[in-house]
Amino acid sequence: MDLSSRRLSSILVILLLTITTSFAEIRKSEIRSDDRPIIPLDEFGFTHTGRLELDASKISLSNTNPDLDLSKVGFFLCTRDAWVHVIQQLEEEEITCALQSDLVKHVFTFNRLNRNTSFSTVFTENDADQYSLVFANCLQNVKVTMDVRSAMYNLEGKSGGGGRDYLSAGRTVLPKVYFLFSIIYFSLAATWIYVLFKKRRTVFAIHFFMLGVVVLKALNLLCEAEDKSYIKKTGSGHGWDVLFYIFSFLKGITLFTLIVLIGTGWSFLKPYLQDKEKKVLMIVIPLQVVANFAQVVIDETGPYGQDWVTWKQIFLLVDVVCCCAVLFPIVWSIKNLREAAKTDGKAAVNLVKLTLFRHYYIVVICYIYFTRVVVYALETITSYKYMWTSVVASELATLAFYLFTGYKFRPEVHNPYFVVDDDEEEAAAEALKLEDEFEL
Repeated sequence: MDLSSRRLSSILVILLLTITTSFAEIRKSEIRSDDRPIIPLDEFGFTHTGRLELDASKISLSNTNPDLDLSKVGFFLCTRDAWVHVIQQLEEEEITCALQSDLVKHVFTFNRLNRNTSFSTVFTENDADQYSLVFANCLQNVKVTMDVRSAMYNLEGKSGGGGRDYLSAGRTVLPKVYFLFSIIYFSLAATWIYVLFKKRRTVFAIHFFMLGVVVLKALNLLCEAEDKSYIKKTGSGHGWDVLFYIFSFLKGITLFTLIVLIGTGWSFLKPYLQDKEKKVLMIVIPLQVVANFAQVVIDETGPYGQDWVTWKQIFLLVDVVCCCAVLFPIVWSIKNLREAAKTDGKAAVNLVKLTLFRHYYIVVICYIYFTRVVVYALETITSYKYMWTSVVASELATLAFYLFTGYKFRPEVHNPYFVVDDDEEEAAAEALKLEDEFEL
């Protein structure tokens, strides 16, 4: 493996270790005729009672030359900080293979196979830190085929005498977090049903759609809580992951659709959608299907898959496009209200509507920025022991967005758009004249 290929593979792994989360479950990987020098398999936060169970079967190499140095092929554990120094060692040619570095922890190398095609080992990790399980193949033009099963967990209790915890340190509290938020959303759904019943004379179709979004969010969180709970205890979701993907798919589509519909003023300002607004929905909904499919591939295959990075990029790109697309209907509504204010003589009414939509536009941007940028930054800079904080931050931001949307667009018996006197109308007209043009 020459220097350029080593640099390329090293950079790839750094990127993978930066953008992956701790999958933390029993994972089965099928590697077929793979000649990549570095294959990241999983990532996990160990406590001082960490364990790694590693099994590999049906091992075969494309080159069966008995003179091959099989000590350059095998599995190791490495922290992110240590990997940076390993890259430096490779670039400075102090070593020719990552397995030769004293900064990595060898789990198993193929020179110990002794002509066997399988092995099983248990590795004890007492140094608390976040580690990545990596497979290295430093032999040129040699392809590896094998089935790998890895299980990383921490033993519960101070002395490690308790049961197994398959959730990474820093994520072990997530089942409780998700369950708590699911209760909050079910409570919100019950409250919203009460509001709709109490003000049923002024309820529009969009209000029932908002109820559906809240219920789907609650079910999504409940399934995720059960999924993480089973993974924590057994290392497998036991089918709850399927329900989680289903409700996550429905929640994602309905949430973006709701933002678009509210942005257009559908049902509470006008009973129809314009052609350009329909086109936005025709773009957002299929993109959400692609995004959810990409998320399933990312979660189920893990970073060992050769197309894993591609799917990760697709997910990020589609998510950004959807976030940008939902802003256009809000901007169109704002422009339409400004134009209407100049012609229909209802300055006060249009000023209230305009202010509402401008606030909603700002809140949507803040929500998107926080959940896509700030939360990612928290995941990057936060210690692995406190990775749950990024989840809490994201869920709190989402809850605040739901509350704002429900409060601002709740059914009203006394509509503030009507019953204005002449003084209010004149003041609103002057305010509209003094405002600068609204820009993105």
